[in-house]
Amino acid sequence: MKAVIQRVSRASVTIDHKVVSQIDQGLLILLGITSTDDHEAIQWLSNKIVNLRIFDDESGVMNKSVIDVDADLIIVSQFTLMASTKKGNRPSYIKAANADIAVPLYEEFIAKTEALINKKVGAGIFGADMKIDLLNDGPVTIIIDTENKQ
Repeated sequence: MKAVIQRVSRASVTIDHKVVSQIDQGLLILLGITSTDDHEAIQWLSNKIVNLRIFDDESGVMNKSVIDVDADLIIVSQFTLMASTKKGNRPSYIKAANADIAVPLYEEFIAKTEALINKKVGAGIFGADMKIDLLNDGPVTIIIDTENKQ
């Protein structure tokens, strides 16, 4: 599982000219799922994300988490995060999980994250052609890969 986490002042997901998710201060999380991901990866990654201290404290130091500042989240499934560019110029997505595996894990990840922050999170729609609008705050962008736990 791979996540690109962006601290945002605002973010939204639009599908067919209709806004399906929208937040102000918070995190936009792009989530890539592989066929080998499991419940353990969800547990580890969701805990890591909601406890990342990437929001400013009173001194302007990144020392607070999503939970500390009561920020909102949008989680968007993005299979292209699993792209392999090792050979040639056309990315291979062979590592990306198919819908039978990815959809339940994506939904579980959303549910786990909601339980951790004790509120509803925004989401995209799996497999839809989505337009993501965001204002990256900082900019702060962090990539986490459960395979490397970095």
